[in-house]
Amino acid sequence: MELQKHNPSSKSTYTSIDVEDHHQQINKFVGDITQLVDDQNQLIMASTPFVLSFIDLSYGLSKISPKMALPFCQNNRDDHEIGTKLLLDNISGQAREGEILAVLGASGSGKSTLIDALAGRIEKESLKGAVTLNGEVLESRVLKTISAYVMQDDLLFPMLTVEETLMFSAEFRLPRSVSKQIKQARVQALIDQLGLQSVANTVIGDEGHRGVSGGERRRVSIGVDIIHDPILLFLDEPTSGLDSTSAFMVVKVLQGISKSGSIVIMSIHQPSNRIVSLLDNLIFLSRGQTIYSGKPTSLLQFFKEFGHPIPENENPTEFAIDLICEFEESSDRITSLVEFNKSWAQARTMNNPNKLCDKKPNINALEDAIKARISKGKLVSIATTSDSNSISSVPSFVNPFWIETIVIAKRLLTNSRRMPKLFVIRLFVTLVAGLMLATLYRHLDASPKGIDGRLGFSSFCMSVIIFICLEEIPKCFLERYIFMREAAFNAYRTSSYVLAHSIVSVPSLIVLSFTFVITTFWNVGLAGGFSGFLFFFFLIFASFWAGSSFMAFISGLVSRYLLAVCIGAAFSTLFILFSGNFISSNEIPPYWIWFHYISLVKYPFQGILQNEFGDSTKCFVRGLQFFDHTPLAGVSDSTKIKLLKSMSSVLGTSVTSSTCLVNGTRVLEMKGDTNIGKWTCLWITIAWGFFFMVLFYFTLLFGRNNKRR
Repeated sequence: MELQKHNPSSKSTYTSIDVEDHHQQINKFVGDITQLVDDQNQLIMASTPFVLSFIDLSYGLSKISPKMALPFCQNNRDDHEIGTKLLLDNISGQAREGEILAVLGASGSGKSTLIDALAGRIEKESLKGAVTLNGEVLESRVLKTISAYVMQDDLLFPMLTVEETLMFSAEFRLPRSVSKQIKQARVQALIDQLGLQSVANTVIGDEGHRGVSGGERRRVSIGVDIIHDPILLFLDEPTSGLDSTSAFMVVKVLQGISKSGSIVIMSIHQPSNRIVSLLDNLIFLSRGQTIYSGKPTSLLQFFKEFGHPIPENENPTEFAIDLICEFEESSDRITSLVEFNKSWAQARTMNNPNKLCDKKPNINALEDAIKARISKGKLVSIATTSDSNSISSVPSFVNPFWIETIVIAKRLLTNSRRMPKLFVIRLFVTLVAGLMLATLYRHLDASPKGIDGRLGFSSFCMSVIIFICLEEIPKCFLERYIFMREAAFNAYRTSSYVLAHSIVSVPSLIVLSFTFVITTFWNVGLAGGFSGFLFFFFLIFASFWAGSSFMAFISGLVSRYLLAVCIGAAFSTLFILFSGNFISSNEIPPYWIWFHYISLVKYPFQGILQNEFGDSTKCFVRGLQFFDHTPLAGVSDSTKIKLLKSMSSVLGTSVTSSTCLVNGTRVLEMKGDTNIGKWTCLWITIAWGFFFMVLFYFTLLFGRNNKRR
């Protein structure tokens, strides 16, 4: 190439034209370089896998063991010895995107505890060590947003179809900014991914209703929790209770989920060879300690070097677990296995330099990595909630309060409408009880017998209602378990569920109240006409409302069904005892009078009495009726008239056969119920219902945390 010489005469041409073109070329070059760098960063960010690391995880429970010490044979020593039982003992490992990490071990080895620790279901104060995602410690709110936890039990509404179950989950986990068409498309894609096309319109089913199979039910449970396409998926023994084919299908689905860009971590007990072939990494635990951590293909070499080679044609995982169980009988032998694993893992790490690099991968910030996955379709709830796709800007709940309430109410109504058995039983019991009371206390009049009849009817009326409300407990327990699973990862607010539960219960309570009132009011001959009928209806409805709210509170407070029923029945009996019928408030001892005022039966019972005996002009005992229910009831009327004349002379007041001796006000005074009006009793009963619903809310609010301490 020949170099051109500089010509001074052309200087002006260079400065006016070529220099400008030169600047434009430089700017274009810089822009291209900047775009190239940005594209390269995006490529690196998109190609960076998520890595969940856990280092030296330790968790223990305090235990108090009483000493076998007697005062006369021991020196002065404490009565109890406090120690700690380690459930996790310095567990470390990694789980990568696109892979399945399986935690294995015998019962009590710490499998579920490790899953809970990684899923954030153990209080930070109790868990030692660190759990990081791409080197960053996850906040609880962020972890709930990008993860899902599938429990061992399949907690689903039995009368919803597979498609409806997943669609309701989409309504909860995906924001309202996502159109219904997109949600339906997501549900259909998930049904295809889970292999549930053939049963999409089949109900889930339960013991009394035929539905999907056990394996299909388990896959639906997984689908409910991954509707938002999470990055982290934790599963507690997803193959438990399934046959080998169903278990293989479940793990096959989990493999597909991991390949779609998720980290799958699960506990499993003695998987088959086919299932092991789908797993990428294994961790064997024994008494909270790591026995083996690595690839399934390295398991044979591990036990060969340990001196216990795995026989041919034998399931390696079954052999490993059986050997571990045998070694657990001796603390020295299991300790030797734990120490060998440490030395073996250290030797393999030193021989493989790439392992050293894996401990501190060259990655971008977690925020950028999550944004890259969102751009590729992961975490649907975040991608459609925030314009910036920033994990830090995502709210705890993706939907507003009123949307959650509507969706929950719709789901409860749909399930209840298709499973009316429980309501029909309550309606039948209410109808039969009403007819029995109506025939036993038919056409009560204004007489001493009428007084006793009204008192007996009022008391048994409230007793029947409070015991019918006991049937609220089984329904609440089914809903409570599902609520705990869904609310643990902020699917919806506790207040939304409590309000929806209350709203849905109102129509059934109205039907029960009307059925009871229409069968009793006119037949018994209660006072007040049509206005009295309306008051009686409102009072019965308030009683059902208060009783159902109390039983809902009991079901939220107590975790065991039979215990909840026993407590509900016991309190119902005490409420009846202290209602004021069997023993008046004037006769209750001072140290028990407080129970009289908190009795749910007291105020509706008193409201009925106020409605029946509140009219002071209405007489219930006249002249000769005074001797009814006395030893003199059988004497002749002439004798009774003579006795009345004798009483008149003694009292100094004329008492004839038509003289009113006991009116309604006097009856109320004898029962000690004159201080509160009937409408006040109605409002107090309604207020009790709201009070127990608030308590129900707090029991669920504190119970939804569901973390180990």
